[in-house]
Amino acid sequence: MTEEIADETVHILTRLDIDTVAPSFSSGLARLDAAATRDLDEAGIPAPLRELVRIRASQLNGCAYCVNMHTKDALAGGDTVARVAAVSVWRESPFFTARERAALALTETITRAADTHVPQSDWNEAAALFDPDELGALVALIVVINAWNAVGVSTRAWTPEA
Repeated sequence: MTEEIADETVHILTRLDIDTVAPSFSSGLARLDAAATRDLDEAGIPAPLRELVRIRASQLNGCAYCVNMHTKDALAGGDTVARVAAVSVWRESPFFTARERAALALTETITRAADTHVPQSDWNEAAALFDPDELGALVALIVVINAWNAVGVSTRAWTPEA
């Protein structure tokens, strides 16, 4: 017996258009993101690593919009489908460098800070592979993507596009 699956699109309702009802906050978050990006640029953190961090935090936070956007950005930036697909299982995957692994571990522990309290071992691993400017830029990136995720998940303000 063959089962046919209907091609059906699920519409996710916006709870709150944050850009309209809190425009100062929205533009402030965008400026904070731009500041973090400047720090990443100055520290020389490459675009592929940035997108891996954004994807992983967004996966952990369940932000469909951000996972979709940053996956597309990673692929458009030249990252491979294999690497992008393996971000959620990076510990079991051979596709990532030591620096990427340290950044992903730090992403997970900062994203889950209420539970992890950012253990010294995760911090030390990252600090051994990133200089202070790079580490500061990574922390800024992780904090900003978590903020975007919190807005996206709570308000459903933005819809992922295919």
